[in-house]
Amino acid sequence: MSPLLVLAYAGAALLGSCAGALVNRLAGRFPWPDDVPLRTVLTRSGPPAVRWPLLEVGTAVLAVLVVVGWGVSWQLPAFLLLAVAGVLLTVIDLQHRLLPNRVVLPTLVVGAALLLVAAATEGSWTDLMRAVLGAAVLFVVFLVLAVISPSGLGMGDVKLAAVLGLFLGWLGWDVVLLGAVAGFLVQAVLALVLLALGRVRRDSDLPFGPAMLVGAALTMALAVS
Repeated sequence: MSPLLVLAYAGAALLGSCAGALVNRLAGRFPWPDDVPLRTVLTRSGPPAVRWPLLEVGTAVLAVLVVVGWGVSWQLPAFLLLAVAGVLLTVIDLQHRLLPNRVVLPTLVVGAALLLVAAATEGSWTDLMRAVLGAAVLFVVFLVLAVISPSGLGMGDVKLAAVLGLFLGWLGWDVVLLGAVAGFLVQAVLALVLLALGRVRRDSDLPFGPAMLVGAALTMALAVS
């Protein structure tokens, strides 16, 4: 193993742990007032969303796994961003049944900008175009599904689909399709497990964002392995 890769793993673990701590503080102070910057929210006192050190260690491990998948590359910052944002969205959606625009939309914009840098550096313009189209396709598909079944999908899920379509699209159209389907499969398995354990009823409403994120993560892991 090269010294550069060892340094990348160590840096990812450290940055992931710090990001996990910030995620824990932000999620613990949700909902955030619209007129208050998030940096101000971080300074406010209050309990964390999850008991230490679950998020700190979990985000660090996730960041290292992203480096394992991508190595030291121009795509790495974009997918690290998705990993950290995904943890924050998962915690908030599980606790509040919401996917806030103040996380989803910046992730989409900044993620697209980071992938643009990667495309410009490596000449991967086809990958970038496919990523943009993937975001648009999943947004439209999930929007149609939300209109057909508004009780099953919310607009937060629709916007998250655009984010995931961007990153899945960078990897290929087959990855877009599998990543979208994987979210529904994860949700179905989770619902069956919770139902068997008596934690939910047949008519219980489960947040869909975490399943979408897990399904997309598993698909990306398979695609880059």
